[in-house]
Amino acid sequence: MSPMDEWHPSTVADWSDERRRARLRETRPGYRWKALSRTRPALLRVAVLLMIALLAFAQYWEHDVAPERQRLARTEPALLPVAGPAEPGLRDTAVVDFVGLGGLNASDTAAALPTLRTMGSVWAIRYDNDGIDTEVIAELVIRAAVMSGVHNIVLAGHSMGGVIALEVARHIHTGSDRRLLAVLLDCTPLDLDSVRPESRGLGEDMVRWMGWLPGARESRGLRIAVETYARRERFLDYTGVPGIRVDQFGAAVEQVLRDKIFNADAASNGLIESQFLAIVAGGATDDLRHLSGAARGKPRPAIVFIRPHDATRDRVVDVAHTHQVLIDEVGGVDGNLLVVKPRGTEHADPRQHPAEYNKVIGRQVLPFVERYRTQITAASSVTPPQ
Repeated sequence: MSPMDEWHPSTVADWSDERRRARLRETRPGYRWKALSRTRPALLRVAVLLMIALLAFAQYWEHDVAPERQRLARTEPALLPVAGPAEPGLRDTAVVDFVGLGGLNASDTAAALPTLRTMGSVWAIRYDNDGIDTEVIAELVIRAAVMSGVHNIVLAGHSMGGVIALEVARHIHTGSDRRLLAVLLDCTPLDLDSVRPESRGLGEDMVRWMGWLPGARESRGLRIAVETYARRERFLDYTGVPGIRVDQFGAAVEQVLRDKIFNADAASNGLIESQFLAIVAGGATDDLRHLSGAARGKPRPAIVFIRPHDATRDRVVDVAHTHQVLIDEVGGVDGNLLVVKPRGTEHADPRQHPAEYNKVIGRQVLPFVERYRTQITAASSVTPPQ
């Protein structure tokens, strides 16, 4: 038997749990420190946490922010053809469509409204995902009009797209030789008071996060969180004990990923920020004032407001408020305003209710614009630009 195999009662007696604990205390960082004996270990723990946070931030930047920033650097605004005019005699007019908040490309929305072809060729604006410059967009429209022999321009904006359309309209009306025939506004918020409080709060939260969170304008992770939160009514259960309906939560996240993250036509965080700030700036009312009079010898354009017949069905914009602002600015006895109220529609949803939209465009909007075209052509002594 080797000495290692021998057993002595003193072996057990030498073992002590108290000595084990004492030894652990002696080997703990900062045990022999005379000053800040408790603070220094806390600082070490903070340093470790900061290191972990730094590594996590590096991963967030490399895999979330940087790829999206590279993609956005390659985007630019564009004017896309959608459909030709319904009749050859309408080639002198173009209808330009602007999509609303959260959208990038208006082509699908314009394609859902074939009755626009009864006014002229149909074009769609694709925004720059890095932001919005209405002067650049206006120049795109004017250049395309000149090259295509288009003399008359109609702008159509859905929701926030109407705010952008009004600013572009001002540039075209006051700064070009093309005649702005009409501006169609679909559930457009003309100022921040027109946005319902819940939607306004979501927009303000996103803008606030953009300001202090590095990379928030490009972060897809933040986009998932915000878009999912906006759909919380679908999966939050307030009956009895509050909880989350897991199946509905999964469906909401799946929709966000499909429509907002992996969809090439979804607006970036930075574009959404620019769109929302355009509403906050409140310049739409000023744009309406510029459009309410003649410019460069051209008559003022017609203004058409499309809103749900039941204003409460629009849960994003207080269309009754916008309606009143339009009456104050461009309505009245001598006004150039038409308001149409399709039944069954909600907030700026021509792709969801194309039949209702095409019906009011064909039966109400088109005749109004054509009568207005006839009146201003007869009253104007200015020859259309060649």
